[in-house]
Amino acid sequence: MAEPDASTHRDLDSIRDARTLARRAQAAQTRLAELTQDQVDRIVDAMAAVAAEQAMPFARMAVEETGYGNEADKVRKNLFAAETIYRFIRPMRTVGVIRRLDRERVVEIAEPFGVVAAVVPSTNPTSTAIYKILICLKARCAIVLSPHPSAVRSIGRVAEVMTEAALGAGAPEGAINWMTTVTLEGTQELMHCREVAVVLATGGLALVRAAYSAGKPAYGVGPGNAPAYIERTADLSKAVADIITGKTFDNGLLCSSENSVVVDDAVSGEVRREFEHQGGYFLHARDADRLAAELVTPERLPNPTLVGKTALEIAGRVGIDAPPDTRVLIASLDGVGREHPLSIEKLCPVLSFYVVPDWRAACERCKEILRYGGMGHTMSIHSRDEQIILEFGLRKPAFRIVVNTPTTFGAIGMTTGLDPSMTLGCGGYGGNITSDNITPRHLLNIKRLAYEVRPVSRSAHPEPTPPAAPPLPDAPVTPVSGGLDPKLLARRIETFLASRGIASSSPAPQENATATTPRHPDAAFAGAPPRAPAVPPPSPPPAPVETPVDFVCEDDVRQAVKADRRIVVDDRTIVTPAARDVGEQHRIFVQAERPR
Repeated sequence: MAEPDASTHRDLDSIRDARTLARRAQAAQTRLAELTQDQVDRIVDAMAAVAAEQAMPFARMAVEETGYGNEADKVRKNLFAAETIYRFIRPMRTVGVIRRLDRERVVEIAEPFGVVAAVVPSTNPTSTAIYKILICLKARCAIVLSPHPSAVRSIGRVAEVMTEAALGAGAPEGAINWMTTVTLEGTQELMHCREVAVVLATGGLALVRAAYSAGKPAYGVGPGNAPAYIERTADLSKAVADIITGKTFDNGLLCSSENSVVVDDAVSGEVRREFEHQGGYFLHARDADRLAAELVTPERLPNPTLVGKTALEIAGRVGIDAPPDTRVLIASLDGVGREHPLSIEKLCPVLSFYVVPDWRAACERCKEILRYGGMGHTMSIHSRDEQIILEFGLRKPAFRIVVNTPTTFGAIGMTTGLDPSMTLGCGGYGGNITSDNITPRHLLNIKRLAYEVRPVSRSAHPEPTPPAAPPLPDAPVTPVSGGLDPKLLARRIETFLASRGIASSSPAPQENATATTPRHPDAAFAGAPPRAPAVPPPSPPPAPVETPVDFVCEDDVRQAVKADRRIVVDDRTIVTPAARDVGEQHRIFVQAERPR
């Protein structure tokens, strides 16, 4: 028998690691659940303080290990998690009675969800780790971190430092755990462990789908592809500055960063000049094709070797002669989809640029961009026209539509009033369980004491009982062989009906009738008209036989989802990869045999 190779050994080690840590977290969960609010807050205070102190070393380690982004912006992200998010969650009550609704007479009591399997990406490793540890412990949930394999050291370091602070403040051993041997198999095992109560996954689409298929409640957040619309009434200089600021922050690594610019034709010339003035470089068609070939893989994913690099680094690697002050590379496109590779999420300082006649056309273009990637995530509008801003809010399939601010910062709550968060739900549009920015509230179960406020209606008087039948007259009874005298039976029936206020229309029985005369089995009494035989309901028409289709593309699937119908396929149907991904996610396909 062949010996297992090194990768197999590593997978087995990762699986064992996941199981051991899940059990350890479960043991700590029991003790965590008994902490008071003051005890929880002291632990969170200590962890946030040490994370803020170490923001720079954490950032440096993340850049060195992953090669993504830049140190200064990662420091800012770390501080956003350790300070801004901390200040937001600090006043939250997460223990015991958290709310009383006096008018409704309902008391709400918080219970921790349980052990959290937290998957952390390589693009924002240390800031996401800080954020997830803080919100989990605030909700009294033990956590097991599964780092991206290319960011194990930096994420592990964050966990070590915050664990030491938590233990010093009274947290139980095992409240914070992290995998050190990480493979896809190990991460999947962690999500399936029976000790895990909920999955909190941030990463690529495949990872998010794995989280939702683990058989556990899951908050999974996939990619974004945020369009930014510049409407003709906008402050053009500020709009361009916001977009470039958002796109260049940490070299475009946040999933909420801008990926496309959509601009009204009436101001497109001025917008173009403003971009060039602020460091945008518009690519010639041949250079745009060269960039697309290098940046976008055949699977329509960004090339990892160019992710998180500066515009000048990317231009140099691709062979584009860009000016030395270039901050963003911009490619003019006239469509969205597989034939336009640069219309995807790019995770680097590259923007696609679209010109449209008016806001209605911009509305449709933004929808196309979001449908191609980033459904339910984020977009921005730069405008002074409140009616158009509202129209975009009503019509767009995005759950964060930020106004006159960078999408990068607005979506995570840095420059808007949204809940500060590093994990952004995409709702039903994006196949997620929620459209919220994830906070400790999402890791709580709420039980409710509910007092009676509307007593059950009880009648003041009992239901009247039917009047007793009058006594039968003392008529002589003539016995009849084999049963009752039919005349006597008829008189009793008439008397009974009269007591109910009903006049009998039945003919009197014949003199020679006997009690053995056949009667309809459903007759309530002698003399009742026979009941008509039951007519069976008509048989339903046979269901139409659906013929399998020959070809399915992604748009076919999305239209079927919208119309709530199924697509019948068989082994000869051609289904594009994108269509299969979306179709399987929504369970839209029905397998059938093609008629021969």
